[in-house]
Amino acid sequence: MKQPAHILVIRFSDIGDAAIAVPVLRCLLQQNNNVSVTVATKSFLKPVFETVEGIDVVTADIRGEHQGLNGLLKFYSEIKNYGFTEIADLHGSLRSTVIKTLFKLKGVPAKTIDKGRAAKRKLVNGSVFQPLKTTIERYANVFRALGYQIDLSKDVFPAPSELPQKIHTILRKDTKKWIGIAPFAFFESKMYPIDLMEEVIDYLSKTDKYKIILFGGAKDESELIRLSHGRENVIYTFNKMSFHEELQLIHHLDLMISMDSGNGHLAAMQGVPVITLWGVTHPYAGFYPYRQDEKNALLSDREKYPLIPTSIYGNKAPEDYKEVMRTISPTSVIDKIQEVLGK
Repeated sequence: MKQPAHILVIRFSDIGDAAIAVPVLRCLLQQNNNVSVTVATKSFLKPVFETVEGIDVVTADIRGEHQGLNGLLKFYSEIKNYGFTEIADLHGSLRSTVIKTLFKLKGVPAKTIDKGRAAKRKLVNGSVFQPLKTTIERYANVFRALGYQIDLSKDVFPAPSELPQKIHTILRKDTKKWIGIAPFAFFESKMYPIDLMEEVIDYLSKTDKYKIILFGGAKDESELIRLSHGRENVIYTFNKMSFHEELQLIHHLDLMISMDSGNGHLAAMQGVPVITLWGVTHPYAGFYPYRQDEKNALLSDREKYPLIPTSIYGNKAPEDYKEVMRTISPTSVIDKIQEVLGK
């Protein structure tokens, strides 16, 4: 019998990247015996990985006490005696390389994600326009390289946990379908124009068939307040519940509407239907939400804006591409919502 393995998984970065890793970790534990997993990540992302039963999490304060080389050495000293037998580096950053190298000096084998940078450059510069290997497959290949079985087609989504009374109190009990909307994105060129999104929200609210739940962060608070003000069926979650409670709520949604951003991945990792709206990025880059119908991606007009995708992450776009998402009409968004939920 194979000796028990204890894998250290490193993924420090953003919400979306963490959420994409969740189904892979779930399959790893579902499909392999005698394996335990500890994820090294930022404290904010701990609830994301804890949605996988059996995962342990160690957090690094990479902007504070674990910042820089000395901080990473401190973090290594805190976890070096955990008994890790293998390292799965899903980040491929300088930070993860330092930690991985320190463990390799102790004889702990490691595998690292192949980010496919060359293929992504070709997609962005227009020399090739075809689907690239997905990020989730790139994650899965790290564990396959370590010798583990990962069959994403056999992934079993967990059942939603019972919502705490606090969330029911905030949402007010009724029989309406719950639609989550994440109207914001880190880069403006990935964000559906707020005036158009307001048209969608207003229409959905007035049907009285749906409860619209808006997701956003501190910088979005004023817009969240404005979008929900005077609309009986619209509420927002910011400052009303913890991130852990938001994840619980997302698992109970009938539908999530998101940009090419983290909230879509948080819903997809739990098996919730997702409609995505795409600006200067494109699903071909490999970040399409997990197990979602390709027909549920609403894309900006590439005939009018042939340079799409202008970047992988949406951080680069020509000045005259800033309004590409206006080619996605509010009517098309509403029609897709009604199609997915059933008119």
